[in-house]
Amino acid sequence: MASSVPGNGSGENRWQAPKGLDQEERRLYEQIPSRVEYVYHRSFSSPSAAERLFGRQREEINVPPYTLFPEVPEETVPKSLLRNTLNAKDEVAMFLRYNYAKHRVSKLLAARRGTRALKPAREMITWYGRVLSVRTKLVRANLALVPAMAKRARLPNVEFGDLISEGNMAVLRSIEKFDVSRGFKFSTYACRSIVKSFNRLATKARRYRKHFPVQFVPELERSDYEQQRHIKHQADSIDTLREILIRNHAHLDQIEWTVIMQRFPIMAQGKGRTLAEVGKIVGLTNERVRQIEKRAFSKIREVFQKRYFAA
Repeated sequence: MASSVPGNGSGENRWQAPKGLDQEERRLYEQIPSRVEYVYHRSFSSPSAAERLFGRQREEINVPPYTLFPEVPEETVPKSLLRNTLNAKDEVAMFLRYNYAKHRVSKLLAARRGTRALKPAREMITWYGRVLSVRTKLVRANLALVPAMAKRARLPNVEFGDLISEGNMAVLRSIEKFDVSRGFKFSTYACRSIVKSFNRLATKARRYRKHFPVQFVPELERSDYEQQRHIKHQADSIDTLREILIRNHAHLDQIEWTVIMQRFPIMAQGKGRTLAEVGKIVGLTNERVRQIEKRAFSKIREVFQKRYFAA
């Protein structure tokens, strides 16, 4: 897996867009992360790679929206939602397009080194837009793996909706790491990750129930008011939050980072997008976006506690 980190790492003027961009271009430019990781393929070095993968003669691959919510009970999952919508050929093409687009963004980030020229900025916007578009299709095509695996799981004390939530995150992580050059299907790779996430969830549930019986509610036993007040005070500092996001101290993955930047565009002026709008961008339901947002904020709060709160 290759990656690129532009500039000197300070993050200074990292999200300041060049003049000449329209509102939508500026919004997309300002959500491009400072580091883009991708899975390299030998075909990327070919001069014809861009035309072959994204040219006018490419085959268009359509993927219908995926709408299963985590709250859907196990017995009501339609069989039509338990199938992957990509055949083997389309799957390879989609993952090559996804990683090639990220490859191009990474190269542009490395070459830019703090410049604010309009032409390379627009080129980066084009390629990052392709990253988001292809990722949306990959997410839609493969989230159906999760309810299929959840129906087979027999884990006591674990809610079906919790399995769906954890499994969705496993699929998102797998999309970022899958290497088509190894020759096996994505479902084979992703299902292993889903099973591991289910097992981790079951282990957490057992440990929690061991330490906290059902009749015991920790929130009612002690107050963490002072700690939460201090964390809120830190979170209210826009400069502190901006530094965490620029340097990615919270180690947000690409989807978490995108959700936070779309929902709360603190790097730019303007109104944040709604859950529904962000869901269309990343190819997920409103509820899933809300869960990813909550997960990202949890990581950010942990940074406050370990790095800033201690200071």
